[in-house]
Amino acid sequence: MLHRPDPDAIPDATKALLGWYDKSRRTLPWRAAPGQPSDPYAVWLSEIMLQQTTVASVKPYFEKFLARWPSVAALGKAEPGDVLSAWAGLGYYSRARNLHACAGKILADHDGRFPESEVALLTLPGIGAYTAAAISSIAFGHRAVVVDGNVERVISRYFAISDPLPHSKPLIRSRTDTLTPARRAGDFAQGMMDLGATICTPRNPACGLCPLSEGCIARAQGIAADLPAKLPKAAKPTRRGAAFVALRSDGALLVRTRSEKGLLGGMTEVPGTDWIEGDDMPVKPEGAPVLADWRNTGRITHVFTHFRLELVVFAAELSSGTLPSSGCTWLAPEEIADAALPTLMRKVLARAQA
Repeated sequence: MLHRPDPDAIPDATKALLGWYDKSRRTLPWRAAPGQPSDPYAVWLSEIMLQQTTVASVKPYFEKFLARWPSVAALGKAEPGDVLSAWAGLGYYSRARNLHACAGKILADHDGRFPESEVALLTLPGIGAYTAAAISSIAFGHRAVVVDGNVERVISRYFAISDPLPHSKPLIRSRTDTLTPARRAGDFAQGMMDLGATICTPRNPACGLCPLSEGCIARAQGIAADLPAKLPKAAKPTRRGAAFVALRSDGALLVRTRSEKGLLGGMTEVPGTDWIEGDDMPVKPEGAPVLADWRNTGRITHVFTHFRLELVVFAAELSSGTLPSSGCTWLAPEEIADAALPTLMRKVLARAQA
């Protein structure tokens, strides 16, 4: 149940935060200028891109998407492969698939217009509780409690919430609810995000510059840098396998498309073996897609959310008339740069060509 404050009764901390935001807000390509209405499409696109990704990484992708697909209707009509290709390198590729599906649903079911309420937004692909609250408050001015990682950190410190994450999430949301104003909820949410990103940082918070320092319990107790507490992370298992980089004499690259479901779904990859947990690394090109003089070019490491991957990279040069193996195709050299190759595969290609 959301806290329903008197719109005229604003906590001192909220006033301080909004005053600071008015003077110190970051200029971001998806953020409306002061006094200007927000673009729901820009807010949604940025929020999806910013999940598990930094602002610096997102900016060029956001600008590229907006230039290529300037509206949710344009994105909904795009080819899925084009969206994945434009997303390549940003990671967490299920976001790109959901992004395209969400745009299509808005186009088909909502006449190309974003619904305003959290409840309606939650029915759309790829939009969870946080994103729905962010869009509803920032894009449409509705009161919603927006809690991302930055907000969790600020609230944990301000109220000295010592229970570790993720157990403390309900309490953090409840405390955020008490500070969220009935008016300017979107500005409050963005102000909290800016505060966490620039002042109330994970390490060495600049408490002397913080607009909430006077009432911050963790600062008073000298424990701000220790919060939020987190449970120890479990060690990530390691999976291993081989990747095969086959290049024809004309520069074409042998590739295949991963299954739509699962990790890196729908992305382009070079052929390879299954990724299996264990201590042994491949030393021979067993499972190679074609008979060739394969050479071992070394190994690469890539870290996913739930496991660490080590791949031995084998490379071979084939004649221009070589036919593709089953399930594969040749990617022309001029198509490689713009192909939907995830960061992992870019590492593999770099290793093969080193």
